[in-house]
Amino acid sequence: MGDVLYRIIAAGLQSFIWGGELLGEENLPERGPAILVANHLGSLGPIAVTANTPLRLYPWVASDMMDPKLAGEYLRWDFVEKELGLPQPISGWVAKALSKFTVPLLSVIGGIPVYSDADRVHLTFEHSLNLLLQDRLLLVFPEDPARPFDPRFNMRPFKKGFIRLAEMYFQKTSRALSFYPLAVHAEQNVVRAGKPIRHNPYASPVRERLRIRSVLETLIHNLYLDLGGSSYAGVPLPH
Repeated sequence: MGDVLYRIIAAGLQSFIWGGELLGEENLPERGPAILVANHLGSLGPIAVTANTPLRLYPWVASDMMDPKLAGEYLRWDFVEKELGLPQPISGWVAKALSKFTVPLLSVIGGIPVYSDADRVHLTFEHSLNLLLQDRLLLVFPEDPARPFDPRFNMRPFKKGFIRLAEMYFQKTSRALSFYPLAVHAEQNVVRAGKPIRHNPYASPVRERLRIRSVLETLIHNLYLDLGGSSYAGVPLPH
């Protein structure tokens, strides 16, 4: 039943909010396990990828967004004031009302709470690993809010912690995991999928995290610029 509801929600997002196009579908995996990585573009990135991608995805979601007690405040500053431009106290009223809808919605689509505190971050990775072991597909938006925003790509540099999932998966299965880059372009109304990057479990873990992060960033930059008709940001590092 969860998959049926997911499809209904994705179709609704496509019909009433996003309505965009998917390019490079041939680059997407036919099945899991794998991790799809995309630029965020505020609230638009998650909506666009869910609406446009013909796959059952399990997205990483800020833990406050999935907590009924905290979601209203998170929505107030992160969405209602930042993207809708509504002032207080109206922003608080609107955010609280929205949270009554968004919290159960994120639960229905299988959102994975992403905890930022050291005491609970392991829950995010355990939940994610269990889904990968069930051959599921994860969706991650790894931009670091503490890093400078680059207007050329409409995104911030990536964190690299999520790449640890590939190491954990290999330890459990002795199989390498792949990461699939996605670029969301708001003006072109397009999601574009690029070719995957395969984790090398025999490389130094620290160097491999840096390599995968760098390649994913560069690929998504180039996909984004290509959609906008601009020149490339550079050549991705070797696989």
